[in-house]
Amino acid sequence: MEEAGSGQETQDQMNGASASLPPGGMGDWLAEHEQSVRQWRRGEVVEGVVVSADRDEFLVDIGAKSEAVVPLGEVPQTEVPSVGETVLAYVLSSEDQEGRVVLSLTRARAERGWRNLQKRFEDGQTVEGEVVEHNKGGLVVNVEGVRGFVPLSQIADLRRGSADESVESRLEAMKGRTLLLKVIEMNRRRNRLILSERAALQERRAREKDRLLAELQPGDTRSGNVSSICDFGAFVDLGGADGLVHLSELSWGQVSHPSQVVKVGDRVEVYVVGVDRDNKKIALSLKRLQGEPWSRVNDKYQVGQVVNGKITKLAAFGAFAEIEPGIEGLIHISELSEDRITHPKQVVREGDELPLKIIRIEPSRHRLGLSLRQVEEEPYDYDGGEYTVGDDEGETAGTFSSYDDESDGSDGEAAGAVSVEASGEDTPDGDAEESPRPASIAES
Repeated sequence: MEEAGSGQETQDQMNGASASLPPGGMGDWLAEHEQSVRQWRRGEVVEGVVVSADRDEFLVDIGAKSEAVVPLGEVPQTEVPSVGETVLAYVLSSEDQEGRVVLSLTRARAERGWRNLQKRFEDGQTVEGEVVEHNKGGLVVNVEGVRGFVPLSQIADLRRGSADESVESRLEAMKGRTLLLKVIEMNRRRNRLILSERAALQERRAREKDRLLAELQPGDTRSGNVSSICDFGAFVDLGGADGLVHLSELSWGQVSHPSQVVKVGDRVEVYVVGVDRDNKKIALSLKRLQGEPWSRVNDKYQVGQVVNGKITKLAAFGAFAEIEPGIEGLIHISELSEDRITHPKQVVREGDELPLKIIRIEPSRHRLGLSLRQVEEEPYDYDGGEYTVGDDEGETAGTFSSYDDESDGSDGEAAGAVSVEASGEDTPDGDAEESPRPASIAES
């Protein structure tokens, strides 16, 4: 009987202990017990819920025997949590004087940042960072709560300032800016993070260039900024890739250097001439958006019309003159002067602006015949103003031979001898002495 009574008492005790366990049973009770006696180690990153906040501190429930405390100085000013919010915290101390675990939200953010940066570094991804300060070596940036450094050689825009602006002032102007960056070196143990803006932008441009090359088609019209100029043309940034406007595609008129038409920074509309996807090259044109000038020649000019022309080039057989950008004609040597001359330089020089008479128009062949000789001796109104042949110009004005032979501009006899000798070559019997000397040269 006594043994039976003792067994019943033991059973009742076990039932009473079971009734005092949490609703989840023995497993939950053991978990709660382990949590309450757990030793929190410095450097751990834990998750908790903010249960209260005042001017000096925040209390966070992390499952310890009492709420953990977050001093106000360990809370990011830009990310102040609210009561009930779940936060990630860094353990600063396992116990303060009051037996509470001391946490830091600021350091937790940095720790989380290190973890994210490590993953992005391994995956080759880019990040964004805010410039917080600078020194003589480069920029200090904040990337996901981690302080990193961008050396001078890795800053993309540093060379784009004016020549008078110092590097110091350029770095100062970048404070507060958000940069696209790529991690090029990191060491968590040494708290070292090195980043590059140049590498990040190069990667982005490579992706954008591939996209642009895939969608561009010859005949498209695009807007872009002139990014650089060289002797053979101008490069235009189309938003991810640079295309080349060759010197010959800048204007219908004669251009000796791209700076005559555009300058770096200009916003321009360009015509896509061709796309070489294999070699990743884009050919562009400015002039093809302006219309082909020869298509309008018959509408603007007629044979017999006197126009203003600028001498662009001299050749043995005559002189070329431009009457508008892209429209150039030939003044044959026989149409330069009534007198017999051996070279156009005896009458005109490059850069001269003169009234010229149109004597032939061939738009289909892009040819225009001009004459200086046939301009009549009476006033003409043309783009350059009123012009009268022989008006107060002395004996040489009638033939436009106001320049001596350049072989010896100071010796009149030498110049005349050259003309006589050359004239003799055109005489059938070769007798130079019987050939008349051009008055405009002989009398010089």
